[in-house]
Amino acid sequence: MAGAVGTGSDFLSAVRHRRTIYGIGPDGAISDDRIVQLIEEAVKHTPSAFNSQSARVVVLLGQQHHQLWDLTKEILRAIVKADRFASTEQKMNGFRSGHGTVLFFEDQQVVEGLQSSFPSYKDNFPGWSLQSSGMLQYVIWTALENEGLGANLQHYNPLIDDKVRETWKLPQSWKLIAQMPFGKPTAPAGDKEFKPLEERIKVFK
Repeated sequence: MAGAVGTGSDFLSAVRHRRTIYGIGPDGAISDDRIVQLIEEAVKHTPSAFNSQSARVVVLLGQQHHQLWDLTKEILRAIVKADRFASTEQKMNGFRSGHGTVLFFEDQQVVEGLQSSFPSYKDNFPGWSLQSSGMLQYVIWTALENEGLGANLQHYNPLIDDKVRETWKLPQSWKLIAQMPFGKPTAPAGDKEFKPLEERIKVFK
């Protein structure tokens, strides 16, 4: 049954299989309704500092998804030298060729409210907000992978922030953190090297 809670080994298997996939196509491995359901569950259940629930997400599908990468391409065209733009355009077209894009935001009004309510932790809340966003990005990324979709994570903010807010009429307090284009994989992920775990983990008993 899709979406059923599995065992710990199922979870770790999903973690292992999540990779950065740049080759993505427009076909959906699952329905748009299922994609939205996964994202809603992730937003609802991913933890946040002080249960602030500061994450905000925009899901772009179809022409709305195309519009994002078209406007991003035009913004970059204005700042990338003409003799170097071909590779940039190819990259934008690769993201555009996917099925959709998830936009991740953090509501700064919530963050600032926590800073006012808990001044002792004022300097920590922006960092905690980003940590929460990172967890949400990972949960959604892994959930999409687990359903047969490939995704990658991009950061064209703050270059596109104003245009994104204007185009989709989003609140000024929503700060864009990352963009995740996704779609049916058309090419496998590249090889990945792992540094020795004994250099990265210490266990004390």
